Amino acid sequence: QVQLVESGGGLVQAGGSLRLSCAASGRTSGSYTMGWFRQAPGKEREFVAAVSWSGATTNYAASVKGRFTISRDGAKNTAYLQMNSLEPEDTAVYHCAADRLPLVLALRKEAFEYWGQGTQVTVSS
Repeated sequence: QVQLVESGGGLVQAGGSLRLSCAASGRTSGSYTMGWFRQAPGKEREFVAAVSWSGATTNYAASVKGRFTISRDGAKNTAYLQMNSLEPEDTAVYHCAADRLPLVLALRKEAFEYWGQGTQVTVSS
């Protein structure tokens, strides 16, 4: 079992920045791909970004590419999502996810077994 806990959400004005963290505990040894997804009210949970177990390879949704950066610190078992130039459309609950899978599959929420509870991000106009 892997436990994931997100932090760093909050209220920010459009154009501002936030940095989300996802701390993993439990059976964290192994090649876990980590991803970030978000869910706005009344909408499906959607892919935001993912990073390979080594941290060398990343993937982003088109809507956030160039504004968000995903990274991970293996020593701390923590993944990060740096979000810049935030827009009201980025308002959602952000969830991190982890599983042993190739990065190419990380776009699909169904591919992940382990999920955090989520952290709220609200961007005001």
